[in-house]
Amino acid sequence: MSGHSKWSTIKHKKGAADAKRGKVFTKLIREISIAARQGGGDASSNSRLRHAIQKARDSSMPGENIERAIKRGTGELEGSSLEEHTYEGYGPGGVAIYVEVMTDNKNRTTSEIRHLFSKNGGNLGESGCVAWMFAKKGLIVVGRDKVGEDEFLELVLNAGAEDVKSTNGDFEVTTAPEDFAPVRKAIEEKGIGFSLAEVSMVPSNTIRLEGKDAQRMLGLMEALEDHDDVQNVYANFDIPEEVMAEAAG
Repeated sequence: MSGHSKWSTIKHKKGAADAKRGKVFTKLIREISIAARQGGGDASSNSRLRHAIQKARDSSMPGENIERAIKRGTGELEGSSLEEHTYEGYGPGGVAIYVEVMTDNKNRTTSEIRHLFSKNGGNLGESGCVAWMFAKKGLIVVGRDKVGEDEFLELVLNAGAEDVKSTNGDFEVTTAPEDFAPVRKAIEEKGIGFSLAEVSMVPSNTIRLEGKDAQRMLGLMEALEDHDDVQNVYANFDIPEEVMAEAAG
């Protein structure tokens, strides 16, 4: 798998027992509320809300929490006035980093994000400096031991997948964002388990990191993702899986 996919998969695997589940839920609630505010509370006609709800369910969020988040977004319940912003920069070894935040105080958040970059061997860049390296895609990772290759290729390609890569014991499926749900549904209906399924910003290329740069890069990722205003962090590093697993705990 690419470095991005490995990092995401490791995070998902440890998520069920993560002591920070409350923080995970907070970020999911924010995403649901923003999606509902922008596109309405009907998930059938709001793809962003549909994906946010599915992500919340994957994290075992109670249904009543999801409903309250939707109502905050549509104005039926009172909620804070959050705004979306993105930050772009570079990590150790020149790795490209793209950060999505939701905040009620952009100046404070900008200062804090800049500090996290500089403290962990990176630097915050100008808007647009790395965004061109990423594309929004559906991403699904399935272990090769779950299904035969020919059968799987036929299944996902017929369902609308753009590409399937086979690396390091996994099938990595990419889709256009609008085709993510039907491809995931086709996999689920066949009873095939997956280790990762999300709509993500996927890098067009990766930078291999090892040693000190790898450790510093993972430290920067953890610091950014732990920030209360940060929703998602994407980066184009490629670090050995055993190093990432150790860092992720």
